[in-house]
Amino acid sequence: MYNILVVDDDREIVESIEIYLRNEGFNIYKAYDGLQALELLIENDIHLILMDIMMPKLDGIKATIKIREEKNIPIILVSAKSEDTDKIMGLNIGADDYITKPFNLLELIARVKSNLRRYVSLGNYKIETINNKDILKSGGLELNISTKEAKVDGEVVKVTPIEYKILNLLLSNKGRVFSIDEIYERVWNEESFNVDNTVAVHIRRIREKIEINPKEPRYLKVVWGVGYKIEKI
Repeated sequence: MYNILVVDDDREIVESIEIYLRNEGFNIYKAYDGLQALELLIENDIHLILMDIMMPKLDGIKATIKIREEKNIPIILVSAKSEDTDKIMGLNIGADDYITKPFNLLELIARVKSNLRRYVSLGNYKIETINNKDILKSGGLELNISTKEAKVDGEVVKVTPIEYKILNLLLSNKGRVFSIDEIYERVWNEESFNVDNTVAVHIRRIREKIEINPKEPRYLKVVWGVGYKIEKI
C-alpha cells in the first residue's frame, strides 16, 4: 500500500481527495499547510505528495523547494493558477507534475498512479549496459542503475525521478538524438501533446546539475530543430 500525503488548506478538498484515493487502495496522510507537510515527511514513509500552492505558514512552492533538498519522491502541485508561466515555475522548483483547480478527480487519480509507476519502476525499460552492468557513463557523468544515483566527476548529484528517467534514456542511447515528443512518451509513458515547455524545463534543470557551464554543455546537447542527446565521451 502506497502512502500519499495530501496538502491543502481547504479541508473539504482534502477530504474529497482522501475519499477517492482510499477507494483506490492508497493510504492517506493529511496536512493543511507546508509546515505540517514537512513534519509528516520526517515521521512517515511517503511515496507521493499532492501539494497545494497557496497555503498559510509555508506555501507549496517553498515547501517543495525544502523537500527537494532531501527527497526525490514525486510531487504533484495543485493550483488554481493555470498560466503556462505558473506551471513552468512549478516544474522549475522541482515538481514532477502540475494540475489546475477545479480538477477532475478521475484525472487526478490517473496522474497519481502514473507518477507512482514512474517512481517505483525507474529504469524498467531496456538498458544498454556499458562496462559495468549497473553503470551508464559518458566521460565524468555516471548513472548507477542499482542505486538510482547520478554522479559528475565522482560527486553525487541529486536528481528527481523524472530527471533520472531522462538521463537513463539518453545515457542508454549515447549519441542518439531524441525529439521532445519521443522523450515525453518514453519517460512519462503518455502520448505527447504540446509538451515542449514541460520537457525543456526538465532538460534545463538537468543541465544546471550536471554541467559546469549549462550554456556551453559538455554532456547534454541540443540538436536544433531535432531534439536532445548525450554526447559520447
